[in-house]
Amino acid sequence: MPLRPHAAGSSRGAALAVLSAGTLMIILDGTIVNVALPSIRRDLGFSQSSLAWVVNAYLIAFAGLLLLAGRLGDLFGRRRILVTGLAAFTVASLLCGFADSAGLLIAARFVQGAAGAMVSAVSLGMVIALYPDARGRARAMGVYSFVQSAGGVLGLLVGGILTQAINWHWIFFVNLPIGSAAALLSLRLLPDDRPAAVREPRTPHEPNGEPLEPRAGSARPGVDAPGAVLVTAALMLGVYTIVGTTGRGWTSPATAGLAALSALLLAGFLIRQTKAAEPLMPLRIFRSRIVSGANVVLALMVAGGFGFQFMTSLYLQQVLGYGPVRIGLALAPTGAMIGVMSLLLSARLGARFGQRAVLLPSLLLFAGGFLILARAPSAHASYPADILPAILVFGVGFGLAMPSLMTLGMSEATPADSGLLSGVFNTAQQIGGALGLSVLAALAAARTDRKLAAGHSVPAALTSGYHLAFVVAAGLLALGAAVAAVLLRPPSSDGSKDSTQDSTRNGTQDSAQDGAQDGADRTPEANGLSAPASSPARNRSQDRDRDRGQGQGRPAAAPKGRTARV
Repeated sequence: MPLRPHAAGSSRGAALAVLSAGTLMIILDGTIVNVALPSIRRDLGFSQSSLAWVVNAYLIAFAGLLLLAGRLGDLFGRRRILVTGLAAFTVASLLCGFADSAGLLIAARFVQGAAGAMVSAVSLGMVIALYPDARGRARAMGVYSFVQSAGGVLGLLVGGILTQAINWHWIFFVNLPIGSAAALLSLRLLPDDRPAAVREPRTPHEPNGEPLEPRAGSARPGVDAPGAVLVTAALMLGVYTIVGTTGRGWTSPATAGLAALSALLLAGFLIRQTKAAEPLMPLRIFRSRIVSGANVVLALMVAGGFGFQFMTSLYLQQVLGYGPVRIGLALAPTGAMIGVMSLLLSARLGARFGQRAVLLPSLLLFAGGFLILARAPSAHASYPADILPAILVFGVGFGLAMPSLMTLGMSEATPADSGLLSGVFNTAQQIGGALGLSVLAALAAARTDRKLAAGHSVPAALTSGYHLAFVVAAGLLALGAAVAAVLLRPPSSDGSKDSTQDSTRNGTQDSAQDGAQDGADRTPEANGLSAPASSPARNRSQDRDRDRGQGQGRPAAAPKGRTARV
């Protein structure tokens, strides 16, 4: 459904602010709790092993339900899923704040994760729909990526302040006004984007009581229930397997068995999608090299990037002796640099040079920050000389890379699958982060144990372990840059060189097949993300291209910059 006419101006900005506020709340909650874990353990009587479930319960529900929530938003309305998620997250936060037992807190954290998945899965697709023009979309991606990345750093600072100044309960109570306001303003500022088949009564009747004949294209959407169960179980089990490696190890029989079962469930889901009449995740979305490549690059970037906040925090705390608030202040320049890059420069650079041209050096710069940290000393480290340069480089690299990657990953979204693409994008981010963090933590711990066994001091052994993690993280980011160089090339076109450059500079990708289709055959069907046959957007696109081709005496070209509207 198109935005209301008045939404093109200030109301569109207000809608983006509401979506960003909801996303910020979810991101904050993912990191703010880490600072308060020691206090939570003391007050609620957690054991050392069970304390991890305060974090793991959230992560498992969040990652496991992203894909399903995104598809449900496409089928039944993204605003509906968003508001439901915000309301559920607010209620779950209230339960977390009043939790007086370990079991209640873990259960409430699981609900928080499920609700957070609903919000995150549809928010990116709604931002894309709000800004159909390439320039506005690039700016919106900068705002959205800033909120996502800076929220993680802000969570450490806010968590430390609230825990030290009041108590850990307030890290959850702080969500109540944010979630309530975001839910109410979403109903006011975001248009009702439910498909017509969902908005219509189930059994419409004529005035005389006779049932109406169903209109063409108004059939109610269905949910692939077996597919939903398979993919949710596969993702939840996969994340559980990854986060459990810290206790079981990567080579244990339990880890191997759980990983095999998760892979089997995922394979069953993919087979189901090839046979289902209304698949939960149409596999055609992966025909697009740009979309598939962007998700692979994202997983690699986040796998390495998660090591920045986690490993750097541990280095500052365990080697240099920083407290929670001081750690947050030490990492704050990263958020400032991300803000400058993503809000002020990313859109301009993307429009000038193309999103891929911005992404590649940004990933390498991000990797360079880890290499700087890999030289940090184990004693007498100077924050201005040894830590701050890496902090600033991280901010520049991530602040430019993330908006470009988001723009590329969502560049071919249609009204029928923008929620699904948003869910896939967020799922790749969560899986990559969980996997990368587990691998980096395991490598650092193994190196530290070897150094301690060899007689090194504790600070030296810890620093050596962190150095290894930083080098591996830099390698993951360099690998992401190599994948981006190969898979995110601008598609070939029968037109002039300038047309390809214009497509790239606009931040959108021409979804024509790479030279496999003749110009006369280049219709929306050639795109990997073409809309369903009955889609009004697709019909209008075909008519427009046919008229353009006839009027100019040449075959119709594939549409560029197709966008989804809420």
